[in-house]
Amino acid sequence: MPVSLVLASSSPRRQELLTLARIPYEVDAPEVDESCDLPIAEAVAELSRRKASAALSLHPGRFVLAADTLVALDGEKLGKPASEAEACAMLRRLSGRTHTVCTGVTVVDPQGILRTEVDTSLVTFDPMREEEIQAYVATGEPMDKAGAYAVQGQTALWVRRLEGSPSGVMGLPLDLVRRLLEQSGYSFF
Repeated sequence: MPVSLVLASSSPRRQELLTLARIPYEVDAPEVDESCDLPIAEAVAELSRRKASAALSLHPGRFVLAADTLVALDGEKLGKPASEAEACAMLRRLSGRTHTVCTGVTVVDPQGILRTEVDTSLVTFDPMREEEIQAYVATGEPMDKAGAYAVQGQTALWVRRLEGSPSGVMGLPLDLVRRLLEQSGYSFF
């Protein structure tokens, strides 16, 4: 059986994806400063490195996996909405448009070497009517998600096209995780 890795994230979606992939893990998500003024791809790489480094300091000699996901439209980052009104505003902007989802992934091997890469996907939404946006936000689903939606949730009804990694849009591109873990010497079997 593969060795358990430390997941430096409390995201239920990331945990679900690792469980589905049958990768054993334990969660330890230390608090880090998530403010970052870099462009989206650089920001998610930097934030995933911060999370991995914080977890590594608590678990030296272990494999550590960290990730960070951001949504961008017209070059502007859309993080997690702070209110229902902000969630509605984000969804109005995404409605009928194509946006970018970037997920930075960092893996640390037992020797402390960090490997970071970024997965980028494009997601196109069909137009959403105002009452649909309001009803979706009222479910509470968008409140802890970058861009105010979960591609695996109810908004899947409006996703016309997804170019890239579906698991990357969910917050953890499993193909990239596999490659980085393999490069780090992690054995799956």
